Amino acid sequence: MRVYVPLTLPGLAEAYRTGQLAKGPFPAYAVTPALREWYVSEDLEELEYAALSRAALASLRLLAADPDAPRRRVVVAVDVPDKAASAEPGLDPATLGEVRVDGDVALSKAAAVHVDAEDAEADVSAAAEALAAADAGDDDAQFVVDGAEDHELLWYATQEIPNLVGSGEAG
Repeated sequence: MRVYVPLTLPGLAEAYRTGQLAKGPFPAYAVTPALREWYVSEDLEELEYAALSRAALASLRLLAADPDAPRRRVVVAVDVPDKAASAEPGLDPATLGEVRVDGDVALSKAAAVHVDAEDAEADVSAAAEALAAADAGDDDAQFVVDGAEDHELLWYATQEIPNLVGSGEAG
């Protein structure tokens, strides 16, 4: 199963330094039955993009909690055994696509890394600041959060991780 793990650049730097993407159990996002039902598509690429987008929102939440992290969303795509990931059934919009990965996952198992371009930083920063208000129902704040989604995450091969994190040091 392909899962999408939300991180920040410092989190990616730590994973690069230790070789450990995450210790289980940890949250990730995947194409779950609830996501399929909500998205109403049979196209696997579209469904995987929806799961990636959910992970990007979770990365934004990590950024909101870490004001010192560079304002770029980070999502690592990794394949795990099907039995290693479990999802809660239901259509709660807040948890669509969310899975729990029970085991530890080495960074070497990553298939790709998705990161915002530098030109997204201002919109991502504004979105991180507006997130709490958006969660409370503020439509203007939600518009700002949605602005971050206008930026496509760039695809990077795992061999490019050292360049993304400055040879293992977040910056």
